[in-house]
Amino acid sequence: MIELKNIYKYYNPGLVTENCVFHDFNLQINDGEFVSIVGSNGSGKTTMLNIICGSIDIDKGKIVLDNKDITKEPEYKRMYRIGRVYQNPAMGTCPSMNVIENMALAENKNKSFGLKRLVDNKRVDFYKEKLKKLGLGLEDKCYVPVGSLSGGQRQAISLLMTTLSEIDFLILDEHTAALDPKTADIIMELTDKLVKENKLTSIMVTHNLRYAVEYGSRLIMMHQGEAIIDKAGEEKKNMNVKEILNKFTEISIELGN
Repeated sequence: MIELKNIYKYYNPGLVTENCVFHDFNLQINDGEFVSIVGSNGSGKTTMLNIICGSIDIDKGKIVLDNKDITKEPEYKRMYRIGRVYQNPAMGTCPSMNVIENMALAENKNKSFGLKRLVDNKRVDFYKEKLKKLGLGLEDKCYVPVGSLSGGQRQAISLLMTTLSEIDFLILDEHTAALDPKTADIIMELTDKLVKENKLTSIMVTHNLRYAVEYGSRLIMMHQGEAIIDKAGEEKKNMNVKEILNKFTEISIELGN
């Protein structure tokens, strides 16, 4: 379970450009939930992810992970239990290393290496089998530098890599935004499959309202640092894209746009 308790976050505090993103914000993500988060630019979506991962500090409040206060815990320690896939496919892999080397690096994420070889040859067949299950033919590109692959292929590898070590939480930061529609659909299907197979608690920020409606067990819409829609279970299943679009329109009118 992830809990954000009484979170306050300001950018440029004390300056003319001061911006309050969160004021006494609270959120609880329960174990096993797949939460889709939507909202306009500046609503707090990505800031929320960065707060959970420890990429940015908060001004006040608590971040609790399975009843443990991790507010002061650095980002690298949180990553022992949290996997993150970024919008830019280049951020989740090492481009100069081949596919197998990237997977070996991910599998040994929480382990010490010493002076031993990165790739254990006994694990190569295991990696190939994992790649084969993606259905993208990547098992035939095991020794190709990842930097020479397409964005969709790299994103698929990034997703797979997050599940090779023992994590409990998966953070998806607009991970289909840089892909063409067809490839984005493939990546979302893979995402759903990996989340279910590994029983991961997942948080996905997306601008694709169809994905937010079709995937996951809970949907949250953010606006000015608040969750103005939060639906799970049957309520979430009964939602449609038009309902969310109408809310966006309502907000736009309120803001004079």
